[in-house]
Amino acid sequence: AATDEFTITINGKGGHAAQPHRNIDPIVIGSQLVTALQSIVSRGSNPLDSLVVSVTKFNAGEAYNIIPEKAVLAGTVRSLTKHSRAFAEQRMRAHCEAFGLLNNIKIDLDFKNNYPVTFNHSGQTDIAADVADKVSINGPITREVEPMMGGEDFSYMLEARPGCYIFLGNGESANLHHPAYDFNDDALPYGMSYWVELAQYRLKDAQLTPAEKIAA
Repeated sequence: AATDEFTITINGKGGHAAQPHRNIDPIVIGSQLVTALQSIVSRGSNPLDSLVVSVTKFNAGEAYNIIPEKAVLAGTVRSLTKHSRAFAEQRMRAHCEAFGLLNNIKIDLDFKNNYPVTFNHSGQTDIAADVADKVSINGPITREVEPMMGGEDFSYMLEARPGCYIFLGNGESANLHHPAYDFNDDALPYGMSYWVELAQYRLKDAQLTPAEKIAA
């Protein structure tokens, strides 16, 4: 998926927690905003268009008895189309503006476009899959994979040149980014074999004449 990062700064009015009527509580506003942002996907986007809005940071306050001046939210947006990507940013800006007006404060949104969609090209995908089949000891590899909402900077290379991004199986383990993730060292020989086989395949292909390539 295309990945974007956002930071929302809620500029409230701090003061004593025993006198909330004299303050503008950025924690309460931030909590309401987190919930409201979920409606961008659940009630704003087409259910058939993949879109994810995740708030992954909420930082505010340091004391038990003080309402802080500021709250900072941050997170990520994932999308598979340019339309969904633009829609998510537009709705997030509208939400921040509306909550700012409602509470008579300034809410700043820093929205950063990150990686584009990782899009495999058909010809290179066929080659990568055929080579992977040769080194697989567990039967044919999985060629039909559903779109995933993770992000990948290899997408920049696929925009510049045709290519294919593949997964090397790790066996039964926790997912990537999970604290219990443990790379399976037994997968290393298969990964090395794949690259050797791929290099040999492409070198051999480069030496064939056009007629030989058609016959092959």
